[in-house]
Parts: sequence; C-alpha cells; structure tokens
Amino acid sequence: MLDRQRPAQTGVHVAFAAASREVADAFDAAALEAGATDNGGPGVREICHPDYYGAFVLDPDASNVEAVWHEPA
Repeated sequence: MLDRQRPAQTGVHVAFAAASREVADAFDAAALEAGATDNGGPGVREICHPDYYGAFVLDPDASNVEAVWHEPA
C-alpha cells in the first residue's frame, strides 16, 4: 500500500536489464546528455561476475540508476 504521508526515498539503487552492452552504452550517453551525473561509466564489473556489464548514473535525487547486461560479449 502506498503511504502518501511518508517522504519520497532518495539515494536508492535502481537497475534496469539492458538488451545488450550497446543498449547500456546508449542509456549512459542519453542519461548524461539529459543532465545525470556519471557514477561509473559503461564497463565490465568482474567483482560482480565475469560478464557483468553495467553503466551507472546519479539522477537529480542522487539515486543510483543502472543499466546492466549479464551475458558474454
């Protein structure tokens, strides 16, 4: 149930599954062009797993928004 009395959350992490690495790259470019702040450009994040490819930006509320692809290149 939605609690309209509670303030909106900020500083959250939202991840969207990208259809490919190229889509993650396009997400990053479009977000930065729209005014988001870079929080980790597109690339492999082996600390997560060998095929983890993500791009991270911060939205105006300082939430971390990610596009991620989990398949081999």
